[in-house]
Amino acid sequence: MFQKHNLFLIFSVDSMMDTNLQKDDLTGTIKFIPPLYKQRYQFIKDLVIKYKPKKVADLGCADCTLLWMLKFCKCIEVLAGLDIRENVMKEKMHRLSPLPADYLQPSERSLTVTLHHGSVAHKDPCMLGFDLVSCIELIEHLEAAELEKFPEVVFGFMAPAMVVISTPNSEFNPLLPGVTLFRHSDHKFEWDRAQFQTAATSYNYTVEFTGLGTPPPGTEDVGFCTQIGVFVRKYPKNGETVNSEKHTEHAYKTHFSVYTAAVLLPKTDFCVVFKAVYPSLKDEKYLQNAVVSEVLFGADIIKRRLLGNFKSEWKEHSDGLETKFKFQPFKYFMRCSKNLSLAETEKLAADRSMEPFIDGNTVYIPLAKIFSIPKVNQLCGTFEKLSKLIAGKVALSNDGSAVIVTIEYENEEQEN
Repeated sequence: MFQKHNLFLIFSVDSMMDTNLQKDDLTGTIKFIPPLYKQRYQFIKDLVIKYKPKKVADLGCADCTLLWMLKFCKCIEVLAGLDIRENVMKEKMHRLSPLPADYLQPSERSLTVTLHHGSVAHKDPCMLGFDLVSCIELIEHLEAAELEKFPEVVFGFMAPAMVVISTPNSEFNPLLPGVTLFRHSDHKFEWDRAQFQTAATSYNYTVEFTGLGTPPPGTEDVGFCTQIGVFVRKYPKNGETVNSEKHTEHAYKTHFSVYTAAVLLPKTDFCVVFKAVYPSLKDEKYLQNAVVSEVLFGADIIKRRLLGNFKSEWKEHSDGLETKFKFQPFKYFMRCSKNLSLAETEKLAADRSMEPFIDGNTVYIPLAKIFSIPKVNQLCGTFEKLSKLIAGKVALSNDGSAVIVTIEYENEEQEN
């Protein structure tokens, strides 16, 4: 069920080749399209789209590229990144900040993004409560002491509903030109498939093994370039959003034993290097701003339509009359309320079934009419909430039953 990507085996020679280069030095270069690192990120994003976790953590988040991709997934409400290299996180962490458009049009969901400086070998309460934890090309960078603690921290302490771990498959290395021992100078080890699968021997999880980066024809026995383990906790907690549906057709499946140890854990505060709380309609401040904006916008449209209709009618009745004045609503409108007193006018406006009307230089728009605007109705849900949110923010009649809008007009032209 996982998406497969194409691989091309390309043999190329630099057009600016050194004349001392011997022919037997020419080697084939394997190139994955899309690049393998993008495929790994997309693998996580596909899981998020499918299982819709609300809280996601990326351990070893590096330059935050995966977090940046995931912030656009509407299901996610909490994103956290952890890395031991603070300077690497800071290079591009600005991409995780809200954009001006996020303030102009707040989302209906809440989203908080936090970056922590710390080690995956340490237990910290800030890393609890996640639905999905990703560890992309992380474990091979860990020292022996850190690697020994890693399973207990992730599977025992954090215990998310799902964990995804990717790591190089050393069996693929002979196909990579220039690779002698490890693919990167910082790698402390690289496992073959048997070693990776053997490492999954404890804790209350099941695991399915898959990978990315199909080998060239004729070398299929080496397996994927990147091997991946998708771990799902066997007993989900109540209300969890990630389920344990089988998600690969060609998976080697093994079962982890139950983790039963109960330990009093020391607190090791991670350093927060970045935190962004996105504007959300769940925050009443942003909801009120959105509602007020929609009410004023809608009221202005209603006013313009009402004035447009009146202009047409007024022009029909004034054909053939000589006049030197400009259209001035406050002087030339017939009072739709038939010269009622202010109290009587507002009583008339209190009838929520009536249409908007003009009294002098004021347009009265019943709140029922405003509430019928689709966007306003969607934002507020109830008539009472609409009244509460616009109170003190929008001009209302004395009894609060109608929005009032003053008609702007121009002064009469001065005669020469």
